[in-house]
Amino acid sequence: MEILMSIVIGIIFMTATYLMLSKSLLRVIVGTALLSHGVHLLLLTMGGLKRGAAPILDKGTSSYVDPLPQALILTAIVISFGVTSLLLVMAFRGYQELKTDDMDVMRGNDQNE
Repeated sequence: MEILMSIVIGIIFMTATYLMLSKSLLRVIVGTALLSHGVHLLLLTMGGLKRGAAPILDKGTSSYVDPLPQALILTAIVISFGVTSLLLVMAFRGYQELKTDDMDVMRGNDQNE
């Protein structure tokens, strides 16, 4: 199962990198969100994918799942939601001012002059 998840994580990272290298600001934002989801899956996979064991350590339990990766992922989801929201608001404000989402035009490197 870990090998399959590693392949999926690699595909997500590859797609996120492609989107982040795009000229469109909206694609860059979607790429950063996709990259954060890939990191969430990476943390979950590296924590170990175990079945049937509760993340509770009790006196009679012989096997349990480490709850630290789930806690880290939950915190990272909240932070990535906040960062994505901030980027979307900044992109909307930039679109209102410049009437474009092309990164070259926003930088002032317009080739049409």
